Amino acid sequence: MLDITNRYGKTLSAAGTRPSDAPAWIDTIDNPYLHGLYAPVTQEHSAGELKVDGKLPEDLNGAYFRNGPNSRLAPINRYHWFDGDGMVHGLWFENGTARYGNRYVNTRGFAQEQKTDAAIWGGVLGPFDFKLPGGPLKDTANTDLISLDGRLYALWYESGKLYPLNPQTLETLDSDALSAAMPHRISAHSKVDPNTGEFVFFGYGDRAPYMRYGVLKPDGTLHTTDITLPGPRRPHDIGVTPRYSILHDFPVFFDPEFFKKTGKRIPLFHKDVPTRYGVIPRFGTDADVRWFEFEPCYMLHVVNCWEEGDEVVMIGCRNPDPSLSPNKADGKLAAMLSGIKLRANLHEWRMNLVTGETSERALDDVNAEFPMIAPHVMGHKNRFAYLHAIPHEIPATFDALLKVDIHTGKTQRYDYGPGVYGSEAPFAARPGATEEDDGYVMSFVTDTRDWSSRCLVFDAQHISEGPVATVHIPFRVPAGFHATWMDASEWA
Repeated sequence: MLDITNRYGKTLSAAGTRPSDAPAWIDTIDNPYLHGLYAPVTQEHSAGELKVDGKLPEDLNGAYFRNGPNSRLAPINRYHWFDGDGMVHGLWFENGTARYGNRYVNTRGFAQEQKTDAAIWGGVLGPFDFKLPGGPLKDTANTDLISLDGRLYALWYESGKLYPLNPQTLETLDSDALSAAMPHRISAHSKVDPNTGEFVFFGYGDRAPYMRYGVLKPDGTLHTTDITLPGPRRPHDIGVTPRYSILHDFPVFFDPEFFKKTGKRIPLFHKDVPTRYGVIPRFGTDADVRWFEFEPCYMLHVVNCWEEGDEVVMIGCRNPDPSLSPNKADGKLAAMLSGIKLRANLHEWRMNLVTGETSERALDDVNAEFPMIAPHVMGHKNRFAYLHAIPHEIPATFDALLKVDIHTGKTQRYDYGPGVYGSEAPFAARPGATEEDDGYVMSFVTDTRDWSSRCLVFDAQHISEGPVATVHIPFRVPAGFHATWMDASEWA
């Protein structure tokens, strides 16, 4: 097995052992993203009356949900961590108590593979088989989660179907009114405006139109427009303010002709091509987009955006050089291991809608990602972001929770401890709160020394003081992607 300890300088497994709840088939596959912290769990569980150290706040009522890749079946091709079936882990809080549950997202592809009990799709590393049902990639809905109109929805970063989930059981529901209303594929990190309830979404693909943008109003009115791009791109997020949305066009793309000939997508960083951000009125069309150019880079996740005079401001986690640098010693996994690294720091971009002027600056030099903010300040100038430190550029090796004041740079930090790694940490406002950071932040953590998992609940104003409560989860929570908080008042 590839020695992830030597490659990255930090062990992700307990003395090389396999978690007892991981499927036996992973032992036959030489891929670090099927082992250790990433080893899938294939059982669905429910548990109540969980043990709590400390005291859970009685005014914390709702649920913490986290999505992520979790393969049920052995892959038939080179495995990429992003290929795993979507699995949502949930922790429900009510009057000082907590219960846990996890469920697979029952996507069309997941259901089809259950019938055969064998993998059908090969995955993002290719080569692609365009004869497969629904296309060469399986929509796993493994990336993001949003809550809207009392429902929880799972989304996929490659753009796919909205999968509605019951927020109290995590059961995948049949197509509902919202998912049925979507005429196009929707990408992860589409946004819900907390003030208007409007769903601002985008999608992208390998064939023209390479991007679509749209807004769904609470009354069901749907606005969509195709966005002109030079070719297929890999945008991952979108920025939103009360009047505008910010679209992303990064100089990271593959050669379409090579893709047609080989069925392989090899994204390259084109250092001589500028990054472009397109500012579009919320209900604008392609003709209304104002494109602004910046230094070449890539960005996975936006922290927040707002309007400031004539300027639109965007804060995000900028990767200055996403070039693939394969290590030959990694053999057939070299491209995957080099392309999956996370390198980013907080950055600010400004776009003047009157003069056309731009400016940008780094806000720090800390490698941190997966930012969360208080949901009610989305689109408005805010101060605080909650991120995770990534010491070795390895996805989901979040060894410390950070609270960053993006105005002053002042940072609070809580280190999880040796061999313990966290999850994206959403914010839950305290009822009646008047300050942006008056509330709670929570994170699933897993200890790779004994494979135990917990949920840490923090007072958001005092992150560095450590959790006010620790919920012990009787089942392992593997590494994953994105999370959300859903207040109990939102449940249908």
